[in-house]
Amino acid sequence: MPDGERALVIGYAPATRRDALAALLALDARLGGILRGTREPMVGQMRLTWWHDALTRLDGAVPPAEPVLMTLATTILPLGITGAALATMIDGWEVLLDDLDDAALTAHACDRGGRLFALAGRVLDTESAQLATAGQGWALVDLAANLSDPALAARARAIAGERLDVALAPRWPMALRALGALAHGARMRLAKPDRAEGHPLRIARLLRHRLTGR
Repeated sequence: MPDGERALVIGYAPATRRDALAALLALDARLGGILRGTREPMVGQMRLTWWHDALTRLDGAVPPAEPVLMTLATTILPLGITGAALATMIDGWEVLLDDLDDAALTAHACDRGGRLFALAGRVLDTESAQLATAGQGWALVDLAANLSDPALAARARAIAGERLDVALAPRWPMALRALGALAHGARMRLAKPDRAEGHPLRIARLLRHRLTGR
């Protein structure tokens, strides 16, 4: 998601929670960047292990001079979300270091997207059964766009479509519409792959969701 569209979505969150939501999404982006920037699985594993340890240590130590960790410490931890809870997201990235199959797709969807959206729900002080399903679909859409195997990418998109259809069927509560907008953005990416992110019609659809929850 481009910075402008991401900023729009974060703006849907309550003002007092926007910095925390932005920090959570920045963590996800940083972890994804490790996989995209690493060709050797062993190197990727080492970097993810460093992040797992660093996140866990937030619960008992001053964060190192790393911007994402410092922001998490000041915005997420005061909300009662532990560094150990944040570290569980790494499971969803580690699975991509091995050969991918349907089981790996499901694990990535649950451990990355499902956990991210569930943690974001805690940030927004509202829990919903929709969140994990929406996060799973969102994560698989993003993964599919970065897979070189056309068959596997198609499978990821198919599963994503099923999860997003279920998650987006009910009306979303106002407090969670930032996350609903992320899910809508993912579904539009499936339905209209030729419509660039930031396209006016995409923005209009996200604004509609903010107003109606649909």
